[in-house]
Amino acid sequence: EVHLVESGGGLVQAGGSLRLSCATSGFTFDDYAIGWFRQAPGKEREGVSCISSTDDKTVYSDSVKGRFTISRDDAKNTVYLQMNSLKPEDTAVYYCYALIRVLDHWGQGTQVTVSS
Repeated sequence: EVHLVESGGGLVQAGGSLRLSCATSGFTFDDYAIGWFRQAPGKEREGVSCISSTDDKTVYSDSVKGRFTISRDDAKNTVYLQMNSLKPEDTAVYYCYALIRVLDHWGQGTQVTVSS
């Protein structure tokens, strides 16, 4: 069974940093791209970043480009999202995502709150 478990969220002041982790199990981790999404109150879920499986290519939304860095550790089956220069508008629940064998898999989410 596929599991995605996020951690590392919390409350931080604007300009601060957090590192989110997505620990995975139940599938061959290094065969799949992994993404981060977020959902703020009253807004739709949006894509934040994604990292490929084979060559670690990365993609970022315009709103986080230059501030967030996604990485993966294939030995630990874990994906990270380093978030720097955080802004109040980054406040959201952050979700880890993987498309595995045509099925969507989501973690439970971790709350990130950035105070001004």
